[in-house]
Amino acid sequence: MKILITGTPGTGKTALAGKLGKKLGFKVVNEKDFALKTKTGKKKGKEVEINAKKFQKKINEFLKKQENAIIEGHVLCEMKIKADSVFLIRAKGKTLEKRLRKKGYNEVKIQDNLFCEETGYCKKKSVKNYGKVVEIRNEKTLNSSLQKILKKIK
Repeated sequence: MKILITGTPGTGKTALAGKLGKKLGFKVVNEKDFALKTKTGKKKGKEVEINAKKFQKKINEFLKKQENAIIEGHVLCEMKIKADSVFLIRAKGKTLEKRLRKKGYNEVKIQDNLFCEETGYCKKKSVKNYGKVVEIRNEKTLNSSLQKILKKIK
């Protein structure tokens, strides 16, 4: 089974993917790490700029060789990756803002990400590229969000 987890930065994708991977015994792949490793992305300051076409090709080739994997990252909503289940992780504005500030994001990045979350940018892109997308609100505890995901994949 291949599981894709996407959403706005700060919604909890990486933490959820890690917990889910441990629970299911699946390999977890972070988009930025994969992009750097496969040279489909370049470091630009603190950011990783990903070439979507090259990344999409490489990740799909990689997934063909994997029986079970979880792929997570915010730009995955803009690609077409062969996955069995697609989860869009969401958070309310105040929760998201608090998390982004704690991570040290600058004001412009915080406002950009809040705008994306409030306008449903990742949802629109995910639905367009994957069709069926399961939305998970990650605002209480990671374990409650993890249980929601486990319920949907079983």
